[in-house]
Amino acid sequence: MSDRRCPIESTLAIISGKWKILIMKALAQGPVRYGEISKEIPAVSSKVLTQQLREMEKDGLIVRKVFPEIPPRVEYSLSKMGASLSSVLGELRNWGLTEDKVHDVECTYCKKCHDIMFQVRNAQ
Repeated sequence: MSDRRCPIESTLAIISGKWKILIMKALAQGPVRYGEISKEIPAVSSKVLTQQLREMEKDGLIVRKVFPEIPPRVEYSLSKMGASLSSVLGELRNWGLTEDKVHDVECTYCKKCHDIMFQVRNAQ
């Protein structure tokens, strides 16, 4: 039996988790410190946020950079692989705006979606 996965299953396995897409959205504008991510997603506990960040780093979606200072400063940013998912996030945004007729969906132009859409247009 092969260890190969369906590409859709593989993608979903990498981005699954209640917070990973929101973390990616928070990192779309550039490097961010842990506290800023935590403020951006106040509903996530510290334990779960740390766990999700570790999984994302292990899966190659983000880069964790530690600055040799006292106290140490840590920044997270999207890796090239993580940034390549911007088109997927853009499509999720578009789908939510055009196809979700069940929920009250509105783009608040928080700038983060705008940055994701800008990356998608520039990649094409």
